Amino acid sequence: MHIQDLHGQSAVATSPEVHGRLGAVAVVGAAAVAAPGGVGPRSAPLRVDAQRNLEHVLRAAREVFGELGYGAPMEDVARRARVGVGTVYRRFPSKDVLVRRIAEEETARLTDQARSALGQEEEPWSALSRFLRTSVASGAGRLLPPHVLRVGAAQDEPAALPAEDEQRVPHQRQGVAQSEPRTVSSLSGGERPEDDAGASELLEVVGRLVDRARESGELRRDVTVADVLLVIATAAPALPDPAHQAAASARLLDILLEGLRSRPA
Repeated sequence: MHIQDLHGQSAVATSPEVHGRLGAVAVVGAAAVAAPGGVGPRSAPLRVDAQRNLEHVLRAAREVFGELGYGAPMEDVARRARVGVGTVYRRFPSKDVLVRRIAEEETARLTDQARSALGQEEEPWSALSRFLRTSVASGAGRLLPPHVLRVGAAQDEPAALPAEDEQRVPHQRQGVAQSEPRTVSSLSGGERPEDDAGASELLEVVGRLVDRARESGELRRDVTVADVLLVIATAAPALPDPAHQAAASARLLDILLEGLRSRPA
């Protein structure tokens, strides 16, 4: 090794072997700086934390929107998730984006449940009943986008919905300053409901359940896909006691199912 002072600086000449050892030490030191304790890169635990925060935000959004409707503020979502509102906005740059994410996941859940009922029940009425009971019990319809109900009615009935029939569309949970929640289509930049692939898929699968039950003579002829989705959206009341809510939902669904059944002339 040779050391020579040059303008107050030291130039170190080393052999290749020494240089290799020093390089290895430098790499280890850099890793130790990046992660205290030298356990590993700091980015790994940050990614885990980010994923955990995302799950907390999505869970909180489902709960808050399910209880208060899509008009609930983002601050309520952040408070329920126990994160700062800035964390919510880092994952979802606007409330519209978060609402669309929740609505799409809810629509996909219902579609899966409808397919499962079609595949597991041979009897048309049993398949429709199974779908309704599963969906209501899971709360899958609590966040059903209102425009899905309107599209369902439009597909079943050639004429547009009369103004008075608009009142049949549930507004999820009326709890935020009496403000009417906007539909997911308006929240996402004015897209037409017909262009929503997820909603179209849901309506197609539920339509098969409805058609089969109609053809078997067990479902009333005037019942539409929108009516079936309306049952799902309204048969899960929000009650503070989970056991009471489950019992109330089951009782309400029994009554609604009887209303859907056809009656001998």
